[in-house]
Amino acid sequence: MFRIRSSVTKSLTLGAALALSLAAAPTAALAKNPMVGGAPMYASKTIVENAVNSKDHTTLVAAVKAAGLVDTLSGPGPFTVFAPTDAAFAKLPPGTVDTLVQPQNKATLTGILTYHVVPGTYTAKDLMALAKRGGGEASLKTVQGEPLTVQARGKKVFVTDAKGNTATVTIANVMQSNGVIHVINGVLQP
Repeated sequence: MFRIRSSVTKSLTLGAALALSLAAAPTAALAKNPMVGGAPMYASKTIVENAVNSKDHTTLVAAVKAAGLVDTLSGPGPFTVFAPTDAAFAKLPPGTVDTLVQPQNKATLTGILTYHVVPGTYTAKDLMALAKRGGGEASLKTVQGEPLTVQARGKKVFVTDAKGNTATVTIANVMQSNGVIHVINGVLQP
């Protein structure tokens, strides 16, 4: 009789722990159409189709247009995009964005933007698993050609650029028809 009660108690305790862990999981990972910048992000739309609706990504969208990357990021991919918010771009020195979107700086802008894109689809779970296998961090080759370093600490994912700047993934797993977006709070630079 004691074994049955003990087994039932353990099952209930494990079930409660699982329910609590799921409740504590980031909602973006569980939401079918997560909200980003006040707009729902639909898994049936492309990266560009969703990004243009986010009020938090107007600078990124303008930069993508200026660099001529709309067709690329609307293509089949798949891509993993680390998408800086407008607040992330605002942390750059004054005038940086205005300078980068000038036609004569298209190559530099393209290099910076493609440094935020990795071929393939990597969810936060995938990134954490890669980092774990790498002893706490993993290197991902970007479309630009240079690597990004991904780290996992607790339930958070961090991305570090070639200059040593680190951005935090603030909204993970925004699934798209041609990949996934992870919203970040910094601009990465090759």
